[in-house]
Amino acid sequence: MSTPSGFGRKPLTPALPKGDVLGTYETYAEAQSVVDRLSKAEFDVKDLSIVGNDLKTVEHVTGKLTYGRAALAGAASGAWLGLFFGLVLSIFSPPSPQSFSIVGAALLIGAGFGMIFGIVSYAVTRRRRDFTSTHQVLASNYQIIISPELTAKAQQTLAEHPRQD
Repeated sequence: MSTPSGFGRKPLTPALPKGDVLGTYETYAEAQSVVDRLSKAEFDVKDLSIVGNDLKTVEHVTGKLTYGRAALAGAASGAWLGLFFGLVLSIFSPPSPQSFSIVGAALLIGAGFGMIFGIVSYAVTRRRRDFTSTHQVLASNYQIIISPELTAKAQQTLAEHPRQD
């Protein structure tokens, strides 16, 4: 899934696309492969839209949350933040032999603060949420919507360029 940058294009307004349904697919990957086939066949795909229908939020429980896991997750995110700040400091400071040690110190300080923040956050929310999970938004099906004047040409292009597995 990609979003155009908008440079040189008119802004997209939040509205459902109008037109014919070129096809309905169970997965996003199937709908995307049809658009890819059309694109490779030199079909102008700018008038196509992939629309997900009947959206559902799915939460996959990945495990039990403990003080150890909260501390580890906090340390990891804090280390990334510390690494970022350490690199920024070393880039904008005059070159010196201590540049590497500045990055390392920032990484360790970030990991320490992240660990503390992770433990405190878990302690505050412990009774309400004692598990880890991931979230997804899924659609029941995906439709490719196309301008009515291009439907026949798209169907012909798909017939001439069969799917290659």
